[in-house]
Amino acid sequence: MAGCAMNKAVFSPILAFALALAACGGPSADQDDEGSLAGARIGAPFTLTDQDGKPESWDSFKGKYRLVYFGYTYCPDVCPVDLQKIMAAYSKFEKQSPDKAAKVQPIFITVDPERDTPPVLKQWTAAFGPRLIGLTGTPEQIAKVARDFVVVYGKDSEGTKDYLVNHSRTPYLFDADGKPLALIPVDDPGTPDVDEGSADHILAALDRWVK
Repeated sequence: MAGCAMNKAVFSPILAFALALAACGGPSADQDDEGSLAGARIGAPFTLTDQDGKPESWDSFKGKYRLVYFGYTYCPDVCPVDLQKIMAAYSKFEKQSPDKAAKVQPIFITVDPERDTPPVLKQWTAAFGPRLIGLTGTPEQIAKVARDFVVVYGKDSEGTKDYLVNHSRTPYLFDADGKPLALIPVDDPGTPDVDEGSADHILAALDRWVK
């Protein structure tokens, strides 16, 4: 279990460093209006396989905001909790602002393609809601997508089927043109009046950035 849980402590600083490298320049004066990732070099076209075994490309979501989370279905603790929060927030967003929610596509991309086949992803995504799309591919395809999206991941051991995968876990929000917009924290960022176990901070972020 430590292998999956430790990514918060170890991989978050690595991700922050990677994001700094990905940025085109320093933050602009109006970054709060543009989004924390405005101008960052994150993301690139890809074609992967969805939970129904069909090819799905990044351009398939053109015109939609894309809420992207990287993880894996065999994760014993972090990933299911994060996705539960993300999709609970999205469900609230649908009820609160149905027109805005219709512009958002939640996407789960596995970092464990060897085990996360389309049938496995189909069961996994169904558990969190009908709007969630799951994507997998060959190890080489996933490695390239991870590099393009500044995601760090790696097995905690080799030669066993019961390995864990350490990975960076903060969801990205991309705008309708596929450009990086903002990080969506899955943990309460320290607001005292927000329950840490709730999804209200995710809901607030979606309401802020989706126009």
